[in-house]
Amino acid sequence: MKNVVKDVVKKYKTNDPLELASLLKIHVIPWDLHEEINGFYKYDRRNKYIFYNCNLSNEMQRFVCAHELGHSLLHLKVNTPFLRANTLLSVDKIEVEANTFAVELLLPNEILLEYSHTNLSIYDIAKIFGIPNEVAHLKGDIFFSKNTKHTFL
Repeated sequence: MKNVVKDVVKKYKTNDPLELASLLKIHVIPWDLHEEINGFYKYDRRNKYIFYNCNLSNEMQRFVCAHELGHSLLHLKVNTPFLRANTLLSVDKIEVEANTFAVELLLPNEILLEYSHTNLSIYDIAKIFGIPNEVAHLKGDIFFSKNTKHTFL
C-alpha cells in the first residue's frame, strides 16, 4: 500500500486528494447526501466519480476524498457502496484498503518524523491532519518516547 501511495505522490508531486483526483481525471462531486453517508466511488463507462457529502467538515471531506481516491486506484471498476460513518470500522477488505490508502496519503512517514520528539500519540497526530481516530491505527505501530527508537511497520 505504501508503495502505491509513494508512486502516486512522486509522480504527481502532491498528496492532496482533490488535486490528485483532478490530475487523474476523476470527477469529484460535492453532494448533499444523507447525514449517514460520507461519500462513494462510481465507475461508469471509463469515467470515474467521487461523490462526497458537502455537509461534512472540511477535514472529513478531505479524508473521504482520499478514501474514495484509494478505491479509484486500488479497485478501479468496483463501484463502492456508500461510505458511512460505520465504514471506518469495517473489516471488509476493500474498505480497509481504501482507509489504509487514505491514512498513508494524508499522513506520510515524513510528517510523523517531524513529531518524533514530542509526546503526541499517533491518534493526536492523526487528529491534527484530519484523520479519524477510528483509522489512525492503520498507519502502523509507532512508538514515541524520548528514549525509544521510532519504528514504522
